[in-house]
Amino acid sequence: MTTTKKSDKKIDLRNFKYYFNRELSWLEFNRRVLAEATDHRTPLLERLKFMSIVSSNLDEFFMVRVAGLKQQVEAGVTKLSADGRSAEEQLQAIAELLRPMIEEQHQHFEKVLKKELTKYGINLIDYVDLNQEQKAYLNSFFEEHIFPVLTPLAVDLSHPFPYISNLSLNLAIVLKDPSTDRELFARLKVPKSLPRFVALPKELRQRYRGKVGVWSGVPLEQIITHNLKYLFPGMNILESSVFRVTRNTDLALEEDEADDLLLAIEQELQKRRIGGSSVRLEIQAFIPENIRATIMRELILQEDDVYDIDGLIGLGDLMSFMSLPLPELKDKPWSSALPPRINWLEDENASLFDLIRKQDLLVHHPYHSFSGTVLRFITQAAQDPDVLAIKMTLYRTSGDSPIIKALISAAENGKQVVALVELKARFDEENNIIWARKLENSGVHVVYGLPGLKTHTKITLVVRQEEDKINRYMHIGTGNYNPKTAKIYTDLGLLTCDRDLGADLTDLFNFLTGYSQQKSYRKLLVAPVSLRDRMIDMIRREIEHCHNGKSGRIVAKMNALVDTQIIETLYEASQAGVKIDLIVRGICCLRPQLKGISDNINVVSVIGRFLEHSRIYYFQNDGSEEMYIGSADWMTRNLSRRVEAVTPIESLEIFKDLQEILGIMLSDNRQAWELRSDGTYIQRKPADGEEAHSTHELLMEMAAQLAELD
Repeated sequence: MTTTKKSDKKIDLRNFKYYFNRELSWLEFNRRVLAEATDHRTPLLERLKFMSIVSSNLDEFFMVRVAGLKQQVEAGVTKLSADGRSAEEQLQAIAELLRPMIEEQHQHFEKVLKKELTKYGINLIDYVDLNQEQKAYLNSFFEEHIFPVLTPLAVDLSHPFPYISNLSLNLAIVLKDPSTDRELFARLKVPKSLPRFVALPKELRQRYRGKVGVWSGVPLEQIITHNLKYLFPGMNILESSVFRVTRNTDLALEEDEADDLLLAIEQELQKRRIGGSSVRLEIQAFIPENIRATIMRELILQEDDVYDIDGLIGLGDLMSFMSLPLPELKDKPWSSALPPRINWLEDENASLFDLIRKQDLLVHHPYHSFSGTVLRFITQAAQDPDVLAIKMTLYRTSGDSPIIKALISAAENGKQVVALVELKARFDEENNIIWARKLENSGVHVVYGLPGLKTHTKITLVVRQEEDKINRYMHIGTGNYNPKTAKIYTDLGLLTCDRDLGADLTDLFNFLTGYSQQKSYRKLLVAPVSLRDRMIDMIRREIEHCHNGKSGRIVAKMNALVDTQIIETLYEASQAGVKIDLIVRGICCLRPQLKGISDNINVVSVIGRFLEHSRIYYFQNDGSEEMYIGSADWMTRNLSRRVEAVTPIESLEIFKDLQEILGIMLSDNRQAWELRSDGTYIQRKPADGEEAHSTHELLMEMAAQLAELD
């Protein structure tokens, strides 16, 4: 589509040069996470945590995104990305961008973080640096605890190259038979059933400031490497190298042909445990060339798929160090507060329904307690004799979810309970299957969503008999009903009994569970029905205000901005003079600050202690301001291939609260990164004499102060 400037020169706003590549933008997000791991202002163990997150993020990136691009290449797909790259070109660009990033990550861990850890009595020791007493202990530990678990696999004419399971750590071993002088090859899997880092007993720990250190230990694979003689008696061990394979693990499911979706996904999960085609090989940098070539050939990988690692492979396992009892090396503990209005309730068992009936309530996790708000709402509904029905969507929830227990309790109490469980929630499919079966067995009506659409919306509807009428209470949120992630993800939720929203949620659940073809809603914006069109209409409305000599203003916060139709409309808005601030945590395909295209668009990303997950959309509308929150990002998948719900905010008090949140994030000079027109991000820093303003720190302080005031 084209737009016209004052000069009447037409600009093709879908030109490749106006878009960033989605995959490369995601890698830039991971670079910002890595920056937290290398920032001296981040507490030391939290830096290890971020190191772990970087690696875990990359594992998923390869298992899904890189795997998808490889499949496109194999299938001969010729469609180009928004920035004009073929799948093959994207794979090449990923490798070029990623190699120096991975080198930086590992170099920082090996040369900086490990040394920093020793200053606090934490010693991750290389086996070769152990003293004789420590080696003796670990040799004994190997014989008793490790050796019985190991299974070496020979590779020769009668023993084909073994299947290497996804993300497993392995040893490639070269041996020589002294009786024949023949070289042999074997593969040994490092067992996941044992801890990755084996701790030494207290009496053998390294000393720390004249006393016993907090923790000393050795990587499991190094202990195995130095005890290979027990596995291959009579053989000479010539070489041993560690390697790790990442495989395609995305579900390949033809829903229309799956009579039983639950069974079909269970079968696909069995395949995933093993993994599909290999997409990445991580290998120690010093591995002999012939062994490297053998592994690559057997895994059908090219040189671009191989990442040489100087140091530990699989830094995701560093997360285990967060369990060390060293609070001074972690973020200060945070205990979520109750929102002021709920805090007013003197009795913790007082009915939330009475409060919600008087006014809408906003909850903001993890600043506000999930258990004291959302879980309390659902639990009270399950126990309340006046509640007739509970309906909710479950995209991701924890393994020991109190939400599930509450729904089961509600069904046992004779209430009509409907749970829409999204079986296709990536990497949570198995967990969701387990709870779906448990819910069904307890009498809950379990629905698995719509063919071709993921149900991503976060909604709960409670139907309650009150005197001579029925009232509907609801929670419409931006995040999953998961008490665990609610402590580390920032999310918003609206608790309301608005009549129109109640009618809309009833219609939406009928659409999800029955044959309803609902095409319009009173207030709710629903994908894939109306959300995209309404968002574009509201952007165009700001354009019209500017064309009429008034001002236009948009502030939008989301996880990712990818959809080209939305981006094109934002470009048109910028050209019309609309001032646009975007707070985009991760992927952003829009190029800000391009002269004549996006001069009026600023993009920031906030990375820190909590994972920014809430979605907020603000439109100035010539003074008749509108604000929305909900489950959808401005991504094509959210707008076209998922069921999403976004609700307007009509309470003036809540509206102001959300404006304050957006204002805090836009003025952040500690956690905020500004996106430049060339795709790079620059972290904001306080000016000389200026205080640091951290979004997460400030919102925690505000929540604590309001709780004290009440």
